[in-house]
Amino acid sequence: MRRLFTVSILFILIAAFLGCDSNNADKTNDDYNNTYRANNVANISISVIKSYPHDTASFTQGLVVYKGQLYEGTGGAEYSPVGSKFSQLLRVNIETGKAEKAVSLAPQYFGEGITILNDTVYQLTWREHKVFVYTLPDLKKVKELPLNTEGWGITTDGKQLIVSDGSSNLYFYEPSTFRLMRTQAVTQNGDLSFNLNELEYIEGYVYANQWQQPYIYKIEPESGQIVGRIDVTQIWERIKRIDPMADVPNGIAYDAEAKKIYITGKKWPELYEVQLGN
Repeated sequence: MRRLFTVSILFILIAAFLGCDSNNADKTNDDYNNTYRANNVANISISVIKSYPHDTASFTQGLVVYKGQLYEGTGGAEYSPVGSKFSQLLRVNIETGKAEKAVSLAPQYFGEGITILNDTVYQLTWREHKVFVYTLPDLKKVKELPLNTEGWGITTDGKQLIVSDGSSNLYFYEPSTFRLMRTQAVTQNGDLSFNLNELEYIEGYVYANQWQQPYIYKIEPESGQIVGRIDVTQIWERIKRIDPMADVPNGIAYDAEAKKIYITGKKWPELYEVQLGN
């Protein structure tokens, strides 16, 4: 009996040892898989080429360069404690940061992202489910279109309008009617990515600010996969040293003719021309 008891104890110890090895192997595999998944999103470097003045009264919601001219959409409404009393659509002198022309929205509307397609400006509203449409160069409002979600960011690939609403989705709309064509979930390493905000389309990819975070994501629009991440922490820290009242990063503009990228933020004192790494 003692021999049988000893042998049984031996088998139990061997089984326990193998079980530990199995658990360790599973943990190693999990660590490997997590590391592999993390490597699917490239860290894209960013460097500042030049800085320009930016109006600290502008609660920046949208930023566009079109035919060499900078346009900006700002937020604010009677019902909101942030921004200013009125939202605006601005044509801005990039060298001075001063508005050359300003169109104010009625105080019940909180303006959001803007984009321009075929000499037509589209400006979202936050909760009012309306899109305001203007013509260039006069910035004359010509119509309103319905929006079935909240409005946060908007850009265009030259054919469709691409919209964010603070969720993990991108919405693709027909420009003339704002009819929804498709919805695309955005994922980072297989997980949904939320708080997508201001958008810009740059050479086949959608770039998105993540609200309240120092990140700009590079998104493949067909699959919704985030393939790159830009960390603007150092730029944001510089801004806070200059002006502690400055708010979050928000605003990406691409000059397709000059191949220049600009970024700024809500109530930031500076606008930056930046260069991105691979």
